[in-house]
Amino acid sequence: MTEDMSPAERYAAARRRAAEEASALAPFREMYDFELDAFQIEACKALEAGKGVLVAAPTGSGKTIVGEFAVHLALAQGRKCFYTTPIKALSNQKYNDLVKRYGGKQVGLLTGDNSINSGAPVVVMTTEVLRNMLYAGSQALQGLGYVVMDEVHYLSDRFRGAVWEEVIIHLPDSVTLVSLSATVSNAEEFGDWLDTVRGDTEVIVSEHRPVPLWQHVLAGRRMYDLFEEKGGRREVNPDLLRMAQMENSRVPSFRDRRRGKPMREADRERERRQRSRIWTPGRPEVIAQLDSQGLLPAITFIFSRAGCEAAVQQCLFAGLRLNDAAQRARVREIVEERTASIPDEDLHVLGYFEWLEGLERGIAAHHAGMLPTFKEVVEELFVRGLVKAVFATETLALGINMPARSVVLEKLVKWNGEQHVDITPGEYTQLTGRAGRRGIDVEGHAVVLWQRGMDPGALAGLAGTRTYPLRSSFRPSYNMAVNLVSQFGRHRSRELLETSFAQFQADRAVVGISRRVQRNEEGLAGYREAMTCHLGDFDEYARLRRELKERETELARQGAVQQRAAAADALEKLRPGDVIHVPTGKFAGLALVLDPGVPAGRSHGNRGWDHHDGPRPLVLTAARQVKRLASVDFPVPVEPLERMRIPKSFNPRSPQSRRDLASALRTKAGHHEPARTRRRQRSEAADDAEIVRLRKAIRAHPCHGCDERESHARWAERYHRLKRDTRQLERRIEGRTNTIARTFDRVYALLSDLGYLRGDEVTEDGRRLARLYGELDLLASECLREGVWEGLSPTELAACASALVYESRSADDALPPTLPGGGAKHALGEMVRIWGRLDALEEEHRIDQAEGVGQREPDLGFAWAAYRWAEGDGLDAVLREAEMPAGDFVRWCKQLVDVLGQIAAAAPEGGTVARNARKASEKLLRGVVSYSSVT
Repeated sequence: MTEDMSPAERYAAARRRAAEEASALAPFREMYDFELDAFQIEACKALEAGKGVLVAAPTGSGKTIVGEFAVHLALAQGRKCFYTTPIKALSNQKYNDLVKRYGGKQVGLLTGDNSINSGAPVVVMTTEVLRNMLYAGSQALQGLGYVVMDEVHYLSDRFRGAVWEEVIIHLPDSVTLVSLSATVSNAEEFGDWLDTVRGDTEVIVSEHRPVPLWQHVLAGRRMYDLFEEKGGRREVNPDLLRMAQMENSRVPSFRDRRRGKPMREADRERERRQRSRIWTPGRPEVIAQLDSQGLLPAITFIFSRAGCEAAVQQCLFAGLRLNDAAQRARVREIVEERTASIPDEDLHVLGYFEWLEGLERGIAAHHAGMLPTFKEVVEELFVRGLVKAVFATETLALGINMPARSVVLEKLVKWNGEQHVDITPGEYTQLTGRAGRRGIDVEGHAVVLWQRGMDPGALAGLAGTRTYPLRSSFRPSYNMAVNLVSQFGRHRSRELLETSFAQFQADRAVVGISRRVQRNEEGLAGYREAMTCHLGDFDEYARLRRELKERETELARQGAVQQRAAAADALEKLRPGDVIHVPTGKFAGLALVLDPGVPAGRSHGNRGWDHHDGPRPLVLTAARQVKRLASVDFPVPVEPLERMRIPKSFNPRSPQSRRDLASALRTKAGHHEPARTRRRQRSEAADDAEIVRLRKAIRAHPCHGCDERESHARWAERYHRLKRDTRQLERRIEGRTNTIARTFDRVYALLSDLGYLRGDEVTEDGRRLARLYGELDLLASECLREGVWEGLSPTELAACASALVYESRSADDALPPTLPGGGAKHALGEMVRIWGRLDALEEEHRIDQAEGVGQREPDLGFAWAAYRWAEGDGLDAVLREAEMPAGDFVRWCKQLVDVLGQIAAAAPEGGTVARNARKASEKLLRGVVSYSSVT
């Protein structure tokens, strides 16, 4: 090859080789036993040239190589590197990886749970830890040369995403930023923003998967390819399209045939054979098929914790065994070693032996409700090839390094906390990205189970759309505001917030909206000309017609409001023991009132979307269901039909209690007929003076007699509609300009009213707030300021602090939570009172939780469990009463320990709170909660 070069070309090539050999990249490449991909080399070269980099590439493509090169550069230059991750489990995993490569002296770990060698030149940490260090001006930042932000696309997360932007904005200019992201469709836009706030940033996008991914649909016993290659183009498999068409078509019935639509016997037989091949295979059947085709190990995503556990049990009952005797022995050895620190009595409570049986067979579940130790053992065994089938919720797809040969999706619909929704192309890409292990598998396989009503075309759209947009979720919080003002003053803080990615995206969107406004104004001129009438001012005539319509609509709405108000008044008069007839809804029929419900007003502080205009009675239906009803179930007033005594021993959670009381209800009031709806009253519009005036003015207007009146009216309606749309666009332009800064102004005003800020000065109370992080930072600060927690014992303080972190997963139709008595109960009541005051103040300052700013209502649902655990009660008793999985319990306890640490640091000197917060943490950190997940 070199013989074909000219002397000048050979000299240039020699210079390039010499430069590469002298670079830091050459020895780094020798540390790996595989060749680096082109995008990895490009990113590493940009880093060595002193540029920041944004690397957007598919899951499993090896983005972290670029982050590890930043670590290599830092050590070579005698500087520090912080490697940040979104979740503690990923931090632990990356810490272990770097320790194996560079040794324990060179690498440290900082998460909410662990602090190991924090002064090391390379420290792995969660992103929140780095944010807190930046605000505190930590000495650890000295000598920092590189920051790696793994999974930077987390900044789209509406709960935690703001932290990523805070770090990016506030990092010193001398720090080189390495941003690693999943493939996003607007990587260039994100790169442009990074270039603006961080300086020269190279954007490297790779769509290439190192291990090709094949898409399949499993129907019955057959695996169908989703796509077929035809003439160099990918098309949906016609077999799948035929199957969908056949299943969705209606089989002619006996009645159809009587109407002259006979079905030939041959057609019927062919239809029967086709249908016999189409069904959704069961979970054990799916794993057995994958095993027979050599497609294990596999991760099956089930969007339900209970579904994951049930899947393991189904496989065990089906007799599936994926491990041989030697593998079973090795599994037991590893499990016993990893769980040695858990007391024997707790192992029984945690379902250890059933879990171990599944592991020995090579089958496991993986979800957030599991004990962290159990999850980590599953991850380790899966990576070692000793667990071959994992049933997991989608949380497994977020960062943890658990690649498989195959990924199975049972359904393409998931519950998002409010309703069942289709998964997005981004979620599909994230989930299926686990398929295909680099260096092990030649190809990966994504398998979707056939479901009735499946549309292969829609599935192909999901599989073919590999990217999704990155959207900022950045909003200024109270803690952020006081920290910013403390460091930069109000004016500079405002300017800094306007450099956020959220504002960057909003400003770009304004350009497109302005173009639409210009087009609309051109359209308005044409509509005005078309509606011109030779008899008079048609715009004025059209306005009269609109006013008439609006007045009639308003009167109809008022009538509906009055009806609802009457229904609400009737509900407020209900008492426990009243027998009523629910007029409509899913639970229509006889019902017994157990609890009249909360008073009218707002519930849970979620302004703008959770208002209710009356009580929400808790009832027992004649069908033995205990449900919290809403005002929509009572469109008309309801009156008690009978009175019944509710036994003191009645337990709404006991099926027997519900059955007995429902039987008594049917016996007592089953003879009552539902009340008939009252006849509609005469419309108020007929007697309304304003409507009479408008009708008279319309008839008297010159344009009323125009032959083309209705044609003009249609043009006038279009003109009015376009004018309204244009005004809305103009308001959007005004709303998007300086949005983040205006939100900051409202937050600043509220904090000033409360005495946390005074001009550019942060008060003593403000400095306390600066040390409190979390959703309820301001509530915690107010509780400290008012001495709500003074005098509480450590266990009582643990119960109260739990309300600052806990959020229930269930709907709000449950019974009131059990609370500890004494000082804790009083303090929890005070916390709710203070929250109510803050909630009203936020409403006054137009701070809206729907926009991601503000304080949600404290949730008291974990207070009793936290109190009992801190008191030293056994795990079995605590979990049974809390009705909570062990994994959730441990996670909430660890978050509680974290917030207690913040309270201890922020509490005023001379009081009891700081000392008792530290004692409460010690009491909580025992048993399964105290286990360190770093191995």
